[in-house]
Amino acid sequence: LGDVYKRQVQVNGGQATLVPLDITDDAGLQRMCISINERWGGINLWVHSAVYTAPLAPTGHVSENDLDKSIAVNLRASQRLITMIDPLLKAKNGAAVHIDDPQAGKKFFAAYGSTKAGQKALFDGWAAESVSTGPRVRSYTPAPMPTATRARFYPGEDKGALSAPSVEAERFVSWLKK
Repeated sequence: LGDVYKRQVQVNGGQATLVPLDITDDAGLQRMCISINERWGGINLWVHSAVYTAPLAPTGHVSENDLDKSIAVNLRASQRLITMIDPLLKAKNGAAVHIDDPQAGKKFFAAYGSTKAGQKALFDGWAAESVSTGPRVRSYTPAPMPTATRARFYPGEDKGALSAPSVEAERFVSWLKK
């Protein structure tokens, strides 16, 4: 799927490089950021949508492994990425977008909901801190779409009532221009 998006970007006159990387690998993230700086001198736009979606479970039944992985990916890696990407965004007067999924406080969403809420708090804090210095940091909440993750979270849900990914993509691009 990544190659399809890369070709689409290139067809429209842009450049894209796919970097298959575990976002909990600090050394790999550092190498990626150094390469970005050397190749392009910065980043115009960073859209952060990476998450670990732990299985739904009652709060008292969340496995230690699922909670640890949720914290590692959704919180720690997000903070490390902010630290590493902030100077790259500032170099190009760029912007960062956090893709939000407000599930905090819903039953069975203990690991995912709490770490996504924490992730949003990281981005909200960064947004407040960078008002005067940049980069511009915002959060975006797409409408529910028929994704594999959503099907896992809401089995049996009427997919016809959900927004098409193409519609959400257009809405996102319009929102970015604001």
